[in-house]
Amino acid sequence: MQLKDMEPVVKKFYEGLEEGKLWGRRCLECGAVEFPPHLACNACGYHATEWYEVSGHGHLIDFTVPGPQNDKPYLREVGKYAYGAVELDEGPQYTYVIFGITKKTAKDVRARLMAGETVGVHPKIIDRPGYKELCFELDA
Repeated sequence: MQLKDMEPVVKKFYEGLEEGKLWGRRCLECGAVEFPPHLACNACGYHATEWYEVSGHGHLIDFTVPGPQNDKPYLREVGKYAYGAVELDEGPQYTYVIFGITKKTAKDVRARLMAGETVGVHPKIIDRPGYKELCFELDA
């Protein structure tokens, strides 16, 4: 799908990626942040939300290294990656592509998570045909 064909809430999100900004929605009732954005609050069900720029910084919750059947060549061109759950500093959790995890480093990253260590992540926006895709990368 091309950016010009997207629905307004999705379009604002992807326009933000074009500008290097991450847009979510904040509930006017309870203050919960929806990211990726939704028009209503998933925390309390309230119907009114407003645009809110999220930092993009957070931490890794869990991950899996892709096997050959779900490896994506376009991602491999960018770098070594895994699929993982991220919790942003603002609270929302979602699954993303996580760069910086390889088959060789996966055991160490898993051990750090199991030991209770916070494994930080930051946004990595990559180019796709007609739009940008939000991924994350392990902090140094």
